[in-house]
Amino acid sequence: AMDDAGIDASDIDYYFHTQSGAANFSDYSTPAVQVGDWAGLRGRGAAHHAEACCSGYVALDMAVNMVASGKYDIVLSGGVEMASSLYISGKPAHMRRSLGAGGLFSVGSGPARLIDRAYGRYMGIDSLQVTMDLVCEKYCRTYGLSYEQMDDVLNALSLSARRNAAKTPRALLRTEFAELAAEHGFASAMEYMKSDHNPKISRYLRVSGFEATCDAAGAIIVCPTEIAKQFKQQPIEVLGIGMSTVNAGQIDNEERATTEAIRQVYEKTGVKPNEIDLLCANDFVIPSQLMVAEASGYIPRGEGWKYALDGRTAYDGDRPINTNGGRTNGHAWAASGLCDHYEVVMQMRGKCGERQLKKTPVTTLMRGFGGTQNCTAAILRTVE
Repeated sequence: AMDDAGIDASDIDYYFHTQSGAANFSDYSTPAVQVGDWAGLRGRGAAHHAEACCSGYVALDMAVNMVASGKYDIVLSGGVEMASSLYISGKPAHMRRSLGAGGLFSVGSGPARLIDRAYGRYMGIDSLQVTMDLVCEKYCRTYGLSYEQMDDVLNALSLSARRNAAKTPRALLRTEFAELAAEHGFASAMEYMKSDHNPKISRYLRVSGFEATCDAAGAIIVCPTEIAKQFKQQPIEVLGIGMSTVNAGQIDNEERATTEAIRQVYEKTGVKPNEIDLLCANDFVIPSQLMVAEASGYIPRGEGWKYALDGRTAYDGDRPINTNGGRTNGHAWAASGLCDHYEVVMQMRGKCGERQLKKTPVTTLMRGFGGTQNCTAAILRTVE
């Protein structure tokens, strides 16, 4: 990030660090100090924060607010997640114990969770699929889709996401489903998607529509627009950010939180849905793409399923979503939002190579969601 801006550590006034499971995965409760020392920021002001999968999006909001307050000019927000392994007590930091193919989801539901059971539902790891099934069921009932049609829609979204990931060097999963289908003797990619090679993990969700846990890191530099114009790269301006938190145990919590955060950012910026050129929707489950696209007006209500079936949400479609492949092709919790910021900035600069959008985006909407309750909506625009 420093190299991209053409600055070094001495130019940075303050930094934020995020890692969703710092104590569990790195044996530090606040690793900002260790990361700061490594990055040449010893002695600088710093803070660690964690908001689950929304952390990377909150990282932008915190840096923007720090700069907008006038307290600091140049703020670094970074994050790392090693979500596929655990540290080994008493061993050097680089020695890790693998969690297996499922990452944390392969070792049970983890510690007990606190929830007011009189008014909410348990929302631990084991019930994520059930919650997303409710999103799908509601959509089917509202717009008259059959169970089989929704299966086609979710598979189509997964196909487009993997096409995006296949052209993204930093994606974890990059083999297109069409290639996998041919390899296993299927006549089409959709036939493969409905086979035992892509089994159901709930009533609606298949493996292809669930997050693929991995390790990753990302960093962004935020400063006043006037300073950014002095840097060597095309600056991208943050027009506004909306934030909402809805208790994980509440029905429709993701949709409610998303709708409120998006309402805020549209109200703050004056941007209209038809001005959005690119949508980034943190989708550790693929139905989130459909919900966010319609909640934001990026795709008309009740029409998203048709766009999905027609492949219009892929990088070469007219309503692209998650051009880096999204979370179903690589998800490193706290770091993923920062990696999404990287993707969006590169798209807006026209530097994404094969997956570059036909029309270089000028205005982008980014919806972050994590912990099944934290939500942000940010609008970014290319500086003229």
